[in-house]
Amino acid sequence: MYAVEVRDRIMIAHSLKGEVFGPAQALHGATFVVDVAFFRAELDPDNIVVDIGRAIEALGEALKPLNYANLDEVEALKSEVTTTEFLCRHVFDAMAAAARDGRLGAHADGVEKIRVTLHESDVARAWFEGAVAGG
Repeated sequence: MYAVEVRDRIMIAHSLKGEVFGPAQALHGATFVVDVAFFRAELDPDNIVVDIGRAIEALGEALKPLNYANLDEVEALKSEVTTTEFLCRHVFDAMAAAARDGRLGAHADGVEKIRVTLHESDVARAWFEGAVAGG
């Protein structure tokens, strides 16, 4: 399996509703390093997994509405508990759509799966990994 991974970062604020979250129920900030890995069994006709430049652009577009935002006030996320795990899936959905829509290069439809990892710190991270096919 071949893979290419790109990286960006976001700074967010949010509160996590529910007793299980203890002090994180209060409004707090987080800086996430975001890694997105694209996997395919065979290289495309240009011997690449995806166009790295386009992947970086697509990741930036996916993260832009979240960066420097209070996620409690972002319309699309207001009803969600925006845990790190949830945000991984949110970014995954945007990146899978970019692969299916051809925004990662002419042959990006050959990408089989994507893994999105959000690093909360040097000791904690979460990820979501799934197939690109479908929608």
